[in-house]
Amino acid sequence: LHAARRRLAFDELLMLQLGMLGQRRDWQMVPGRAVAHAPELLQQFTERLPFQLTGAQQRVIEEIATDMARSVPMNRLLQGDVGAGKTVVAAAAMLLAVASGAQAALMAPTEILAEQHFQGLSRLLDGLGIELRLLTGSMSANDKQQTYADLAEGTAHIAIGTHALIQAGVTFHNLALAVIDEQHRFGVDQRQALRDKGTPPTSNGHEPEAHHPHLLVMSATPIPRTLALSMYGDLDLSVLDEMPPGREEIRTKWIRP
Repeated sequence: LHAARRRLAFDELLMLQLGMLGQRRDWQMVPGRAVAHAPELLQQFTERLPFQLTGAQQRVIEEIATDMARSVPMNRLLQGDVGAGKTVVAAAAMLLAVASGAQAALMAPTEILAEQHFQGLSRLLDGLGIELRLLTGSMSANDKQQTYADLAEGTAHIAIGTHALIQAGVTFHNLALAVIDEQHRFGVDQRQALRDKGTPPTSNGHEPEAHHPHLLVMSATPIPRTLALSMYGDLDLSVLDEMPPGREEIRTKWIRP
């Protein structure tokens, strides 16, 4: 009986891995937009920060920049505890995308989190000539229409928002990087919808050149590396395993009622 259970478990895991392998192959069959690696720009960005990056942040930024420089679309999971500095890593990646003449988008599951990201990224990228836009469901119709126009024309470089980013009215001029925060709170179809924004429609009757934006998904869920590779085998894994100096340890406790 034990051997039979092991065999059934093996078959289930094998089918899971084959499915993820197929997803990875399908993802990479469509080319991505190569984003030039710009070490000098990243150095200027980090020197402007009011804090020092940790060694883990520097390592992960380099991994992402190297990935984005390829014409094969990146598909990477960034894992780090709350306070580990995932946002500044995402900001560096989006800066590279904008510097290459393209756009970036960050999708969060709630309006509060989207607004927090908008405020944080506005501070991190202040003074660099980058236009950011916030897009949420509670915005007025006029504000939404203006944001739609800015994204379609390319005058807005970075969009931060909720599920509103994947609505039918949203069109990007040249989306090269999609970032998804708390990716476990989005379904497969929603992540697919944001990815599909990388191929803008055309009005001249010709089929647009299909491409996939680079994809960076972020999670604060502490998943062991081997389990993460089993669950997200279609993703490359980057881990922020170092907290910024002076950051207090976050302790989670369960209190019996």
